[in-house]
Amino acid sequence: MNQSSQHVQEVALRIQEMRQIMGYSVSEMASRTEVDEATYLAYESGAVDLPFSFIHKSAMAFGMELTDLLEGYSAHLSNYAVTRKNKGITTAREDGITIQNLAPMFRGKLAEPYWVTYEYKPELQNQPIHTVTHSGQEFDLVVSGSLMVRVGEKTEVLNEGDSIIYNSSSPHGMIAVGGKDCTFLAMVLSGEEVPEQEVRKTLVPGRRQQPLLVEQFVECAEDENGALETITFKNEDKFNFAFDIVDAVADKYPDKLAMLHLDVNQQERRFTFRDMKRLSAQAVNYFRSLGIQRGDRVLVILKRHWQFWPVMLALHKLGAISIPATNQLVAHDLEYRFNAAGVSAILCTADGDVAHQVDLALEKSPTLKHRILVNGEREGWHSFDQESQLFSHRYDRPADAPCGEDPMLMLFTSGTTGYPKIATHNYKYALGHFITAKYWHCVQRDGLHLTISDTGWGKALWGKLYGQWMCEGGVFTYDFDRFDAAQILPLFAKYRITTFCAPPTMLRMLCKQDISKYDLSSIKHMTTAGEALNPEVYRLFEEKTGLQIMEGFGQTETTLSIANLVGRDHKVGCMGRPTPLYDVCLMDPDGNPVAPGENGEICIRVGDKAPCGLFMGYYKGSELDVEKTAEVLHDGWYHTGDVAWQDENGFLTYVSRVDDVIKSSGYRIGPFEIESVIMELPYVMECGVSAAPDEVRGQVVKASVVLTPGTEPTEALKKEIQNYVKEHTAPYKYPRIVVFRDELPKTISGKIQRNKL
Repeated sequence: MNQSSQHVQEVALRIQEMRQIMGYSVSEMASRTEVDEATYLAYESGAVDLPFSFIHKSAMAFGMELTDLLEGYSAHLSNYAVTRKNKGITTAREDGITIQNLAPMFRGKLAEPYWVTYEYKPELQNQPIHTVTHSGQEFDLVVSGSLMVRVGEKTEVLNEGDSIIYNSSSPHGMIAVGGKDCTFLAMVLSGEEVPEQEVRKTLVPGRRQQPLLVEQFVECAEDENGALETITFKNEDKFNFAFDIVDAVADKYPDKLAMLHLDVNQQERRFTFRDMKRLSAQAVNYFRSLGIQRGDRVLVILKRHWQFWPVMLALHKLGAISIPATNQLVAHDLEYRFNAAGVSAILCTADGDVAHQVDLALEKSPTLKHRILVNGEREGWHSFDQESQLFSHRYDRPADAPCGEDPMLMLFTSGTTGYPKIATHNYKYALGHFITAKYWHCVQRDGLHLTISDTGWGKALWGKLYGQWMCEGGVFTYDFDRFDAAQILPLFAKYRITTFCAPPTMLRMLCKQDISKYDLSSIKHMTTAGEALNPEVYRLFEEKTGLQIMEGFGQTETTLSIANLVGRDHKVGCMGRPTPLYDVCLMDPDGNPVAPGENGEICIRVGDKAPCGLFMGYYKGSELDVEKTAEVLHDGWYHTGDVAWQDENGFLTYVSRVDDVIKSSGYRIGPFEIESVIMELPYVMECGVSAAPDEVRGQVVKASVVLTPGTEPTEALKKEIQNYVKEHTAPYKYPRIVVFRDELPKTISGKIQRNKL
């Protein structure tokens, strides 16, 4: 089958699918497309070429854009769209006729522009011109050759530069005359204008202040609004966050608040930068006494205990590689991590069952030598709190201190489709988070920042350590066991928290409360990341608080790479634009850049020198995992595996993971768009959209829904959800399968495992 025939069949299948979705009979569609039933069935079967008029009328019958039928995905652009010469989408190839759509990615068009070529055919010259009808008006401008146009009973001959406009509900048709082919521009006018998503300015302007100590390593250029234009690094090869930031701030501002910590009972404890310098020095000396040395891998499972911060600083000073991990791990998870990373020591919370799980994994973990317990005692374990306090509070920077390209940090990826990989970062990684804190979180020098994240996840390093302390701001930490919105909300007023970051799930939980009862006036800026933000959550929070949430995107392998940064325009419901730190390009599977409005994989240029913040590669123990690294780092680019589309102004909107795209009846459907629509329903707590196999369509859309407490799962409710999706997005995207679940399967990091839905 040639490409043209295959495309015809794909379009025909989509038309058939839409007819079934809309509940139209064959005779009804034949009537709507103004052909007889036999002709309609021939078109729908894909057995013959599809005339443009038929495709156009089919799209109108379904109330959808031509792009959906022709390409299997929706148009995205709504401000402007450029189509290069000969790059329009061929909408139809009839006998001697070629029609290209010149605005396939522009949505809400008031007119459809086409580049049309009619071959000169001698046999048509003495025959009546075949006519068609469709709604709206049509404007035709001859570019080359001559065109005979029939409208009703009238006939006109148009030469180069001539044009005609007519009501296309009148029977009309045309042929090339004059002995050569004719090319003309056709504008089909119909439809209503769709308003663009609002583009706004961020509320918090850039702030000029006295130089930060980190500026000996970072140089930023800002515009008059405080928006970051460029960022460069200097002396980064000698940078060590623990010495160059924490100890340096401690020396200059010893009493400056570094962290305000609440334990699980909300008992308050304040730490200055001097405290952090001394406690981390003490921890370094303690680790050295145990035989932990530079290059050793140390697993750190400390929840939100205050000890996490001096422990991390101590490992950075020593040159031992820290591996933060969650307390949700069980024996087989721990065994895999111990052996995959070659872990020689673990610092572990005494809370819960983690230490027991470590002991269960010990027999099959030959590299593990040191078990250190925090906030408790256990047989066969060292007690961090009792033993470390016996050591000196002084640890001077050695001449050969780890820095720059030396490995500093290992983070296990989510592992949604297999065992987690080990993303390894060097000491420059911390510098990459300067943008995160200063231009996204908008951390204030004397403010207090709250990022809701367990220290077992990379998000804690984004929002609870590196960037915040480079901005010389304080970090607020609440060591809760279970997120409770009613407990969190009063803390903003009590402690005058100034900047706040939380994942959409927790923002949604906050919105479920009566926020009007709480004083949130101290918050100057809000951000979110970790998963795509549903526009409905954005709207609800702004409605209840007046605060605009700035979305951002990054991975375990990166720092903040795409974001709505301070001082820039931002757009509701999108990730933002690439930060100046990263050169981002959306690519197709062949490694070619995609046009605006088209889906593409998010790729980051590596070049000769990787940007500060990009990982070194995936590791096995102390060695680079060449095979796994090469899968994502090749041809000068890091391939993230995440799919997005970019509008004409550079804003990127998240679609899905590459492997999560649903292919149904020739349509390519991103699950997040459907999830966002379903989440608008007030009785939906959570939703995960995935592909389900189907013999006819290949795959169909499946929605797994968690209802709010008290909502009865019924067949009628399933139908209501399906109809709501049909009404609020392209109908072919609706979930043919809706299932109600008590909870959704998630990775340890909390991401939905769509392959298990």
